[in-house]
Amino acid sequence: MAAFPSPAGAALFKVSFVFPNKDTYEGECARTGEGALRRSGHGVHTSPGGLTYVGRWQNDKMNGTGRLEHPSGAVYEGEFKDNMFHGVGTYTFPNGAKYIGPFNENKLDLCCYRLEGEGEFIDEKGVEWSGTFHHTAAVGLKQKLKM
Repeated sequence: MAAFPSPAGAALFKVSFVFPNKDTYEGECARTGEGALRRSGHGVHTSPGGLTYVGRWQNDKMNGTGRLEHPSGAVYEGEFKDNMFHGVGTYTFPNGAKYIGPFNENKLDLCCYRLEGEGEFIDEKGVEWSGTFHHTAAVGLKQKLKM
């Protein structure tokens, strides 16, 4: 385990760790006041089922920018807050359709998308739509025409 100073002055450690459930983490950690190591800084977390997160960690949670790849082929790339999609990001569905815009405390179970505000949706055929999204609804979407 190598220690080096972080920009904030606290020591970060490079670690490679296997969790009891066989998940793995390779990246940076910081020591808590009690002496425990917590993921902090940049790291890669991988599950045996194929879920992979590459990005920033703070207080042992995905915080900051990162990329989460789901075994279904779905990918989220953008801002995270406390293990949730939160802020601006791009969610690519397994069929290739994608949403680009803000997210609001979206849970990682991928069942309930909480899209919030002005965004864009590109369907699996490449047709672009824009408008205001609220959770899973987007009343009044406008198709973007390419001329």
